[in-house]
Amino acid sequence: MHIIHVVGARPNFMKAAPVVFALAERSGVEQRIVHTGQHYDANMSEVFFRQLGLPEPDVNLEVGSGTHAEQTAQIMLRFEKVVAGERPDWVVVYGDVNSTVAASLVAAKLGIRIAHVEAGLRSFDWTMPEEINRVVTDRLADLLLTPSGDADENLAREGVPADRIVLVGNCMIDTLKRLLPRASRPSLDGVGDRYALVTLHRPSNVDNADRLRDVMGALDRISERIPVVFPVHPRTRSRMAQTGVRPGPRVVLTEPVGYLEFLGLQKAAAA
Repeated sequence: MHIIHVVGARPNFMKAAPVVFALAERSGVEQRIVHTGQHYDANMSEVFFRQLGLPEPDVNLEVGSGTHAEQTAQIMLRFEKVVAGERPDWVVVYGDVNSTVAASLVAAKLGIRIAHVEAGLRSFDWTMPEEINRVVTDRLADLLLTPSGDADENLAREGVPADRIVLVGNCMIDTLKRLLPRASRPSLDGVGDRYALVTLHRPSNVDNADRLRDVMGALDRISERIPVVFPVHPRTRSRMAQTGVRPGPRVVLTEPVGYLEFLGLQKAAAA
């Protein structure tokens, strides 16, 4: 059996790792990893492969950033050539990012079976690009691997046949349990033992200047009581630069951190 795993953004890497490791123990399974390059800098990509123990991607499509349409289209154009050349038995996609839906569209049109890991989750918010990606991917997938009972219920309500749905649990928890013992908090200047930790990148939170200003104001108020550590996602940093909206000096801005470092920060955080 020939399987292509498609990953493109940080959440995909944590979900894919336990699946790749499990299939590596099966005889007769050939696996290839295609990295779309949706997340492409070292802090957002390379460090995660290294820390998770994933093999280097066999193919990197290097699509980089762009609008949703540009990114999805570039992934489709480049991934189609890979699939047409290799003709895998299955394409395995993860989560709800643009890489997920783009690879699914390509595989479906070429008649390749699709397995969707983390299928069936719904926010019921159609302003979220991720919600559109989830629903479209689940309509195309031949095998829907769900993390939770509510995901099964969502798919059943949408008319997905029961024989295509398998409840497997949350693969990210496998990665968490495996690596949590290695997690250690990085030292940060001016940050003691008690701090709050922030992550912020959803378009609904950062694309609107007024909402971003409200969030930063809230962080400022929190920072009057406790230091706030804020590893800044590139999307958020870009929006902050465009809008001129920034938090105050007690909010400690850092570059994105690796998986183990973030677990360390999260494990020690007061909030």
